[in-house]
Amino acid sequence: MDVMTLQQTLQPLHAELFICLSALLLLLAGVFRGDKSALDVTGLSTIVLVLAGYMTYQNLDVTPVATLGGMLLVNPFTAFMKLLVLGASTLVLVLVIGEMKTDKQPRFEFPILVLLSVLGMLLMISANNLIALYRGIELMSLALYVLAAFNRENLRSSEAGLKYFVLGAIASGMLLYGASLIYGFTGTTDFSLLAALFGKADMIPVGVTIGLVMIIIGLCFKVSAVPFHMWTPDVYEGAPTPVTAFFAAAPKIAGMALFVRVLLEPFGHLGAQWQQVIIFVSVASMLLGAFAALRQTSIKRLLAYSSIGHVGYALLGLAAMNAEGVQGIIIYLALYLLMSIGAFGVVLLMRRRGKPVEEIVDLSGLSRTHPKLALAMAIFMFSMAGIPPMAGFFGKFYVVTAAVQAHLYVPAVIGLLASVVSAYYYLRIVKLMYLDEATAPLDKEIGMEATLVLTLASVVTGLFFLYPTFLITMADAAAAALPF
Repeated sequence: MDVMTLQQTLQPLHAELFICLSALLLLLAGVFRGDKSALDVTGLSTIVLVLAGYMTYQNLDVTPVATLGGMLLVNPFTAFMKLLVLGASTLVLVLVIGEMKTDKQPRFEFPILVLLSVLGMLLMISANNLIALYRGIELMSLALYVLAAFNRENLRSSEAGLKYFVLGAIASGMLLYGASLIYGFTGTTDFSLLAALFGKADMIPVGVTIGLVMIIIGLCFKVSAVPFHMWTPDVYEGAPTPVTAFFAAAPKIAGMALFVRVLLEPFGHLGAQWQQVIIFVSVASMLLGAFAALRQTSIKRLLAYSSIGHVGYALLGLAAMNAEGVQGIIIYLALYLLMSIGAFGVVLLMRRRGKPVEEIVDLSGLSRTHPKLALAMAIFMFSMAGIPPMAGFFGKFYVVTAAVQAHLYVPAVIGLLASVVSAYYYLRIVKLMYLDEATAPLDKEIGMEATLVLTLASVVTGLFFLYPTFLITMADAAAAALPF
């Protein structure tokens, strides 16, 4: 392969290559300088993600191109979803910088693991082959397993990492076995060849259907959709709060992007086989997310069940199997990114005498001691509840509208009812902050980094209705890159 051909092959992957090389160099810097380099490595990792985002932005209007022998695909949809992942990861690292300034023993490995997991997410979003899909998922997952157990001195963190690893290994095994079944019955793992094969086939072998179901199971685990959500509450509660914020946004965006591409591209002609499965998973996730959160006392567990419900709404857009549904998914995920990271940013600041507190009642009277923090949290809660004119309303509006256009009336109505139920526990938090008396005030110290993230997230979430056209237009262009 000559230099020109190599450059053409790697040009669509500049962001991935840049992150990979940067992670290796920063790892060497951390090894030689030790944990005293933790803050510098985190700051440089944040810059790496910003630069990678700029490189990815160049691909927003690119003509679809397959590279590395057709293993990876770059088009406007993959580019936009990568931007969301990079944006979520950048916001989390900014929060981590503020956390490290108060941490007595910061460790440089944290941002390195974030970079490696982001690299896996970018690769899985661009996967154009079942083998590339699996490699991207495993690169992401292995880093996430370590992040979940990052606080080695905390028993709950170690337990969270172990649970996530064991259940994740089972899910990965099922996904890999499903891919092997599909290869065995079709003779290929390439997305384009699979789409062409299924488009011409009069009958689909039972083995292909079983393999597809197993792949769906593996992907459901990665996005924590019912009934493969069992790890989510324990891992969210046990993992360090910055890790939980990262889990709630970036991996879910990457997982949903892969979900959309896998089902609409290679298996788009098998909609009759998988649509009912996705409808069931969507409805079950919305209902469990709404009702299971009602009895929670831990804010992190409540947000864990809330995230399960939000995945259900995103899957409702996928079940619609139309361009409007994918557009709704993109809008929903972009807005959910800000809501979730903002909410976990507030949780990260919940400290009393320097120690973190995570009970919902600890938010009592927050409006009197931290009025700006309470206002930000109220915006996030109203938005998650889907109350207009907050940003979350637009996300739910677009996915429910797409479901109605696809004549999925029952799932759409269930989604609306689940939203009403979930509004109870979101509004309960607002009531605690503004109407209840504070039992013991939280620490007043709020770093510049947390202030920056919360201000950005709350302003965009609260004022999105003033100019929604920008995101809607970009989502429409990204959705148009997929086959329907």
